[in-house]
Amino acid sequence: MTSFRAGIAIATTAISALLIAPARAQDAPFDPIDRFYRGRTVQLVIPSSVGGGYDLYGRLVARHLGRFIPGNPLVAPANMGGAAGVVAAQYIYAAGARDGTALAELYPNAVMEPLLGDKSRVRYDSLRFNYIGSLNSDAFICFARHDAPIQSFGEALTREFVLGATGAGSPSTDYPAMYNHLLGTKFKIVSGYPGITEIGLAIEKGEIDGACGASWSVMTTGHPDWLRDKKMRLLAQENNQPNPDIGRLGVPLTVDFAKTPEARAILEFVFAQSTFGRPFVMSPDTPPARVEAMRAAFAAMTADPAFLADAASQKLEIIGPMDGATLTATVARLMATPADVVAKTKAAIAVEK
Repeated sequence: MTSFRAGIAIATTAISALLIAPARAQDAPFDPIDRFYRGRTVQLVIPSSVGGGYDLYGRLVARHLGRFIPGNPLVAPANMGGAAGVVAAQYIYAAGARDGTALAELYPNAVMEPLLGDKSRVRYDSLRFNYIGSLNSDAFICFARHDAPIQSFGEALTREFVLGATGAGSPSTDYPAMYNHLLGTKFKIVSGYPGITEIGLAIEKGEIDGACGASWSVMTTGHPDWLRDKKMRLLAQENNQPNPDIGRLGVPLTVDFAKTPEARAILEFVFAQSTFGRPFVMSPDTPPARVEAMRAAFAAMTADPAFLADAASQKLEIIGPMDGATLTATVARLMATPADVVAKTKAAIAVEK
């Protein structure tokens, strides 16, 4: 009799479990994070061609981020250059995986493109991205070939100087156009290059004289021989505050060439983007639990000794990394810039045809 009752109890328990299981599945619509990511591959979209600063930083993240994501998925980099980063931004916004298995590194200018760029070519809302974090606050520079027609930024106010650029919306195009309008420089902008690597080759061949809107990491990591062998000359820093390493070389800030408070205010607004020099985002429709897991993984990675050692070995600066919440608030603040300032900024960065 005892065994009979025990058998009934076991059967009743099993039936109850079967009846309860569907309800519990409905209560928890997502698999546990570690179970979801285990054995999967996460795509990491890089907005540039191979070999540039953004490519180096993106591949650095791809090597380490998976160690901190529950389930330890493989993170696979994929280069997707074009339209000054807009192609990568639109891909992750509308076409990339929306289940948490895709993220993208973006150019800061691509984040600001819906506000400052050509709305006809932008089909994403920067405020809807899920911001994961930013690796560093970036430093931008103008530089020239060692035997270029000008030897300082000030000389560009009186002599024509030919710069290579990628296209509208990129710092390599927008920054010199802004200097022409606001500071009176005589930069001639030749656009259409795929990236800074190709611009650098054109400078070395003598096809163009230099470039603006280039990341400092181009000099320190991508092409260390440019400064070491005195192939290139630094003309100006393109930031609101001087970078310590560049400042020690006696390189001036372009904002200090502004002759009016309005001109300086526009320059400072544009350069504010550099505070999030390497932003990483996920699709707007990514499940919140997976966004939070990726944010936590990113934050843990940026403090990891092995990650920092790998970055240092490549001379990739990790200065002022930003968590996802802080990055979200920073972008929201810039996107709320008053309309009159935005209009003046758009006029300043317009390329004369």
